Amino acid sequence: MTTLAAETAAALPGSQFPLGATVTGEGTNFAVTSGSADEILLCLFDKNGAETRIPVTDCDGGVWHVFVPGVGSGQAYGYRATGPWDPARGLRCNPAKLLLDPYARALTGTVSFGPELLGHSVTDPDAPSDADSAASVPRSLVVAAGEPFRWRNGAHPERPYQDTIIYELHVKGFTMRHPGIPPELRGTYAGLGHQAAIQHLTDLGVTAVELLPVHESIPEGFLVQRGLTNYWGYNTIGYFAPHQGYSAAVRAGSPGGQVDEFKAMVDALHAAGLEVLLDVVFNHTAEGNHLGPTFCFRGLDNPAYYRLDPADPARYVDTTGCGNSLNAGDPVTLQLIMDSLRYWLTEMRVDGFRFDLAPTLARQEGVFGTRSAFFDLVAQDPVVSRAKLIAEPWDVGQGDSYDLGRFPPVWREWNGKYRDTMRDFWRSHPVGIGEFATRFCGSSDMFSRSRRRPTASVNLITVHDGFTLRDLVSYDAKHNEANGEDNRDGTDDNRSWNCGAEGPSDDPAVLALRARQSRAMLATLLLSFGIPMLLGGDEAGRTQQGNNNAYCQDNEMTWLDWGAADTGLLDFTRRLIALRKEHPVFRRSRFLAGAEAAELRWFTPGGTEMNGGDWSDPSALAIALYLDGADDPDRAANGTWLVDDDFLVLVNAWWEPLEFVLAATRPQARWRVEIDSWDPAAPAAGEREAGDTITVGPRAVVVLLNPLTAVG
Repeated sequence: MTTLAAETAAALPGSQFPLGATVTGEGTNFAVTSGSADEILLCLFDKNGAETRIPVTDCDGGVWHVFVPGVGSGQAYGYRATGPWDPARGLRCNPAKLLLDPYARALTGTVSFGPELLGHSVTDPDAPSDADSAASVPRSLVVAAGEPFRWRNGAHPERPYQDTIIYELHVKGFTMRHPGIPPELRGTYAGLGHQAAIQHLTDLGVTAVELLPVHESIPEGFLVQRGLTNYWGYNTIGYFAPHQGYSAAVRAGSPGGQVDEFKAMVDALHAAGLEVLLDVVFNHTAEGNHLGPTFCFRGLDNPAYYRLDPADPARYVDTTGCGNSLNAGDPVTLQLIMDSLRYWLTEMRVDGFRFDLAPTLARQEGVFGTRSAFFDLVAQDPVVSRAKLIAEPWDVGQGDSYDLGRFPPVWREWNGKYRDTMRDFWRSHPVGIGEFATRFCGSSDMFSRSRRRPTASVNLITVHDGFTLRDLVSYDAKHNEANGEDNRDGTDDNRSWNCGAEGPSDDPAVLALRARQSRAMLATLLLSFGIPMLLGGDEAGRTQQGNNNAYCQDNEMTWLDWGAADTGLLDFTRRLIALRKEHPVFRRSRFLAGAEAAELRWFTPGGTEMNGGDWSDPSALAIALYLDGADDPDRAANGTWLVDDDFLVLVNAWWEPLEFVLAATRPQARWRVEIDSWDPAAPAAGEREAGDTITVGPRAVVVLLNPLTAVG
């Protein structure tokens, strides 16, 4: 039902600043951008769904604005845009479609999929649809900025990059089956902020959680038809709104409660010393390709928000594989992105972001450019430039889609080469021992050229997209049948090895080998220079049953099974993290450049210095690294020299045990075993010295320590 109420007559011109819905003591100012529309209607909804349409008659430079007295926090609203419908010119205004506010701080309601969501006619894509979508789409909610929220901990942890250990998790998947979290809080922000969840993170020793997308998202229609959903959330529709599906407050009947609940979660994580990083999707939206639904951006200003195909503006340039690409060359879209980043940093108090398919944001003129407007704006922004900024440095289908190592200095990057090298190395593929050494020491070949630090490299072996660590050592091939695409989806380039049996096995030899492989890769990850990132659940042996593309599996396949945790692997991971945190020699903030570093010494298993021939041996799978804890150490922020113990790291990727001769390093060095990934429970042997031999098990890492007290 549509009405004309008192609000219509009382409406005032309002202000074009700020965008979104801004609550004052007298009412709410609404401002929305559209350079395509000829008329904008503000649509207010009461609790029964009755709609009041208020013409927005004032427009300054494409910003439409109106002030409505008496309207406050909790008001449901949307927009309708009247204007040209001309897909051939990229114009898709259709007043039959209720549109979300791009700046909405919260949404309420869900999508009911049907033809009424389409801006175009089902029978003729060039003609507009006259079916009204209001009953089938969510509403925007007015949320007062800075509403009373009592932060317990006003300060951000602000942990240096070299001390950062990232833990990637899904809010719902991490908490949904946790026995220590009350049932009513499982799967929610409140669940992640619960002491039981935080205790696992702090006991593990990680320093930051990287949350899979928490911006409001909408699943693809084809998934809903299959009885699935977009579990990962990489289908954003609201860049200022916490996803309502992860809110215990919303579940309990409090629309808009997701905002304070999210803040409370951040507050609790900060109080525990944990930083909060958000995985953000500014490369595409949930509106899909030119035949997709109209929820927001397409109906307001299609040419401003999306990159249109110059040869056919009715279609989109797609560098994301998701049907559309945001137009990061347009001031409207750039402002949206920057305003969103600042909002989450200042109002929601997160600590940084991981940018999905980040090169798409730098395609101002179509090609990836380090001097793009987006990079310039980030570098100049006094708030955003100081946050942790991490790029997924590739997108889809372009000649320059793989841009690892090319981002500006303020950025950190997911290191796909590290992932590929270490996966291959530990399945005994001949990647080259120099390649292993370079990746282990921070990938100086990619990052040192622009005077970046080892922490430019975010080292990873597994992430949400692909196999878990348990599956990486249990499957030779993907098993994505549950996704409903006949196992065609997901990558075939897994670089995995099932250790002799595909999938679940009760063979003790297979299980022991899988455990050793897991420990060797975790040891490599957590001792390498750079920023280690651990996939949530890998420390406990989580499996997805061989599904390497579980984006649509919101069920026990993806939820952590806390009752089946591999406690031995968990304990080993904790020991590795503790070793890294206790010893600054593994957290060097300056490059010790792989095979050529003066501060590093590399040895053959025979105890001799590596020479050119050794480095060029393509079949080499074993090496020893000496880390001198007293040679040219880093300095702490207070000027303290971070002098450390000495370490020998012995690496054997052969499938048989290998004798290592301990090299001559420091006079009178006395070595003791700190970590042995082959058998973590083995009793500590006596001290060893130069010339002694030590057996390193097949596909294993041994870490030896010479105490600082012996450094003379």
